[in-house]
Amino acid sequence: MSPYHRGELAAQERAGVLDEAARVSVLIGAELPRVARAFLAEQPMLVIGATDGAGDVWATMLTGEPGFITATGPSTVEIAAAPAAGDPLRPILSGPARVGMIVIEPGTRRRVRLNGTARPTADGLRIDLTQAYANCPKYIQKRSPRRVATTPGEPRVGPELSAEEVGFASVADTFFVATADLDGNADASHRGGNPGFLRALSPTRLRWPDYDGNSMFNTFGNLEVNPRAGLLLPDWTTGTLLHVTGTAVVDWDPRHAATVPGAQRLVDFTVTRVVRTTGATPLHWSTPELSRFNPPVPAAPGAALS
Repeated sequence: MSPYHRGELAAQERAGVLDEAARVSVLIGAELPRVARAFLAEQPMLVIGATDGAGDVWATMLTGEPGFITATGPSTVEIAAAPAAGDPLRPILSGPARVGMIVIEPGTRRRVRLNGTARPTADGLRIDLTQAYANCPKYIQKRSPRRVATTPGEPRVGPELSAEEVGFASVADTFFVATADLDGNADASHRGGNPGFLRALSPTRLRWPDYDGNSMFNTFGNLEVNPRAGLLLPDWTTGTLLHVTGTAVVDWDPRHAATVPGAQRLVDFTVTRVVRTTGATPLHWSTPELSRFNPPVPAAPGAALS
């Protein structure tokens, strides 16, 4: 039985990669290999996405000392952390929720995707996995973390990006995107490129190129059946987290993609709500070593978030 739902299969067919997607589907399983369990135990962060009661999709980052992510069984993960007050995922994860997660180690460019159902525990969350698989290391910028004592600020909530946030998004080299199918099964994915690969066209419009990937089309497959999506833009230098929710549309026209170096498709995102929390995470990261796979992009002005 294929691990892909009808939206993923439709996206794979549109991209002409059905055979390749079928070949790599053997990587998807419900149990964590031994090497993946060891990898999780070493990590200080993960990104998690889910859908709220209104159907909006959000993504956030959870952090802790290495060991805060523990594989307690072949298909069970416990996380000794939960979203802080003001985080858009806090009310969602206070009860059972279908979640998508991605755990990245920027220093080695390794990553693991995890999908399943989360339930709150006394220490954080327990996730019963339905899918677990590794991803390719392309487009991950190499960084090293350091921990800085911090107190989260009061979240700024609004219907669109501020001028400062537009400038920040315009020079981002990394963001995360969460999507979900019609049944609420969520997925969280990484997007990376040279600074400026994400374009802020206005306070309510973002666009990014889709580069060559693993042929699974998990994100695009969800968007085939459900256009709602959530973005997480971390400020690696300050620990500020910028959460954005809205809708995404994939532009499959190759003529449009041809105008952007390295792009195979373009994605247009409409912002409907923004939450920004300063000092949301104590992890601050070093200046990045950009991936050699990143296609070139024109230089653009911008700034870090306070």
